[in-house]
Amino acid sequence: MKPIQVGLIGLGTVGAGTFHVLQRNQAEIRGRAGRGIEIAMVAARNAERAKAFQAIVGDGVPCVADPQQLVDNPDIDIVVELIGGIEPARSLVLKAIANGKHVVTANKALLALHGSEIFAAAREKGVTVAFEAAVAGGIPIIKALREGLTANRIEWIAGIINGTTNFILSEMRSKGLDFATVLKEAQRLGYAESDPTFDIEGVDAAHKLTIMSAIAFGVPVQFDKAHVEGISSLQATDIKYAEQLGYRIKLLGITRRRENGFELRVHPTLIPASRLIANVEGAMNAVVVQADAVGTTLYYGKGAGAEPTASAVVADLVDVTRLATADPDHRVPHLAFQPDAMSNTPVLSMADVKTAFYLRLVVADQAGVLSRITTILAEHDISIDAVLQRESADGERQTDLIILTHDTVEGRMNEALAKMQGLPTVLAPIVKLRKEELA
Repeated sequence: MKPIQVGLIGLGTVGAGTFHVLQRNQAEIRGRAGRGIEIAMVAARNAERAKAFQAIVGDGVPCVADPQQLVDNPDIDIVVELIGGIEPARSLVLKAIANGKHVVTANKALLALHGSEIFAAAREKGVTVAFEAAVAGGIPIIKALREGLTANRIEWIAGIINGTTNFILSEMRSKGLDFATVLKEAQRLGYAESDPTFDIEGVDAAHKLTIMSAIAFGVPVQFDKAHVEGISSLQATDIKYAEQLGYRIKLLGITRRRENGFELRVHPTLIPASRLIANVEGAMNAVVVQADAVGTTLYYGKGAGAEPTASAVVADLVDVTRLATADPDHRVPHLAFQPDAMSNTPVLSMADVKTAFYLRLVVADQAGVLSRITTILAEHDISIDAVLQRESADGERQTDLIILTHDTVEGRMNEALAKMQGLPTVLAPIVKLRKEELA
C-alpha cells in the first residue's frame, strides 16, 4: 500500500523530534500502522528557517518557506501543525481541513480557544483532528480519557500538567528557596522560558485542563470560563508550613463533576504527602482520574521535550493512518462524545466551588485572637481541621497562625476572610490556598 504522505509545519524542538522518531522507528511504525508514513514536505514561516530545516531533513524532503503551499499540496494526506500560538496556526489548520486533509497538532492554546470551531469544520469535511501531544507531552492521557475509560462515568481529574511550575515548586520545597531565585535557576536550566508568564501564571495548565474536561464530561471547550491562578505569589513560608502539616503544594488543574455543573480550575493546591501525585517531582507531569467503574488511575511521565512529545505526535499519525479509509461516522469522536450527545452543563463559578482551605494569618501575639478568628469561622459554618501556631519571622509580638479547614463553599470562605482581615489584630494580608484530599 502506498505510504501516507505527511506535511510537517514547524521543525523546532518537537518538529525535529517528530522527524527523527519517524525516521529511526520507520519499520516499527509501518508494522503498527499497516502502511508507511513518510514526511513528504516541511514548511517554515520564512526563507531563513526553511534553509535551516533543509539542512536537518536533507535533500530528500523539500522545505518551503510558505506553510500555505504545504496545506494546498494535493499530495499531502495529513498536516502536522507544530508552530504553536493562535495565528497563523488557526488559519492553516482550517485551510488544511477545508482541503480535505487530516490534521495532527500539539497546539493546546489553539484547541482550548478554538477547538469547537476546528472540530466542527473537521466533522463537516469528514476528516480527523488528532491532538494527543497537546496535553502532558508523551503521556497518553487523551487516548485514555477518550477510549480507554469510555465505559466509565468520570467523576474528576486532577493533574500536574506543567513541568516548569512543578520544577519550581519542587526546588522551593527541597531547598527552602524563594520563588524568584528558583525561577532564575529554571530559566538557566532551560525549564522556563525567558518570558515564563504562561507557565507560572497557570495559563498553559488551564489550556490543557480545558481540553481534558471537554473529553471527560462531553462539553464544549470553554477556556474563557476556567479559573486560573499561578504560583508567582506563593511564598516559601507556606510551603514549609504545609510540609509540617503533612501536605505538599502543587499547581493542580482540577475539573470535577457536580450536581449543578462542573468545576474548571487551576491553582496552587495542598495535597496530602502520602498521595502518589504529591511525590511527583522536578519537571515531570502526572494526571489522576477518578471514574466510577475503574476507580482511581494515575498517568505519569514526561510532559514536554522533543522526543516525549514527538512520541505522542507519531502515535496520532499512526491512529490517523489506520482510520484514513474508515467511515467518518464510525471514528472515535474528537471529544469522545458524539456531537448530538454533547451537553451544555455549566462551569461553576469559584464562589460555588466546594473545597478545603489552608489559611495563614499574621496576628498580634495576645490573648483572645484565636478565639475571635474561630468564632468568625463558626459563624460562617466553616469547621476547622487543624491549627498550627508558630513564631513569626517578621518580628516579636506577632505570630503566624495556620488553619486547615474542612470542605466549605468558597463564597462563604471569602465572606469569613473579609471579616477576619478587618480585625485590628490581623497584621498582614491573609494567605489563602485550597486543599484537596484527592481520596
